[in-house]
Amino acid sequence: MNRTIITLLCLISPFAFAEESAVPPVEIEASSKAARDAEITQKVLEASKAVGVLMAKSIQSTGMNYDTDKIVQGFKDTLQGNETLTSDKCMEIVAHAQEAVFKKLASENLKKTEDFLAQNKSIAGIKEIEANKLQYKVEKEGSGPAVEEKNTPLVRYTAKFLDEIVDDSSKEEIRINLEEEELVPGFKRALIGMKEGEKRTVYIHPDLSFKTQDFNRFTNSLLTFEIEVVKANAPAQQPIDSLSNLPTNQGNFRGNPEIASPLEDRKDIR
Repeated sequence: MNRTIITLLCLISPFAFAEESAVPPVEIEASSKAARDAEITQKVLEASKAVGVLMAKSIQSTGMNYDTDKIVQGFKDTLQGNETLTSDKCMEIVAHAQEAVFKKLASENLKKTEDFLAQNKSIAGIKEIEANKLQYKVEKEGSGPAVEEKNTPLVRYTAKFLDEIVDDSSKEEIRINLEEEELVPGFKRALIGMKEGEKRTVYIHPDLSFKTQDFNRFTNSLLTFEIEVVKANAPAQQPIDSLSNLPTNQGNFRGNPEIASPLEDRKDIR
């Protein structure tokens, strides 16, 4: 809702705060004026649809299944001066509805997560680090040194929530500081012991990933990482280019010199 309001203000503000033109009025022929008025009318119609699209996208991003008819009713009543609800009251109503919906979603996601982990542990190749909380499967065996607790490994990873890929994948190498406080606990525990060249799929219960803070559609969802260890220990002072000597179809690996924690910038799921 806040995003919708901001979006609308951004659209309206150029008109509300535009300075008056200093150009003196010019006589315009009737035909030219009619053509200009028609053009303006068309632009307003197009802008009206654009506002609707922006509002719909903003509403969709909340994950709430709002009633379209009620939205239109509130919109019309407000424009016609027939709505008595204050903005603060509207925000309060929306907040209460969101809290109820997202608590239900969090409960459903948690059940899906726990059901998945309970069934997944019986599948061949699945190993548990912590019962019903942290599981992994080795997709490719490694043959180099193993990651130790105080190492700074060089990895690639892909993150998913309930099979939905998160925009936080690392196709290039990323240094992981295992002493970083905000590092996902399950990610760290699964990474320790992996050998160079090893690939794992890791399944993490929300208790070992992100505590429920802000409600969103991923709340209490199963977090899955696909992790590949490129180097078991890559000290920050050593250039990544000198560490990447494993052959690939595209030549040597190229790296990102920054030390990073998985999903550390995704505030909605931290």
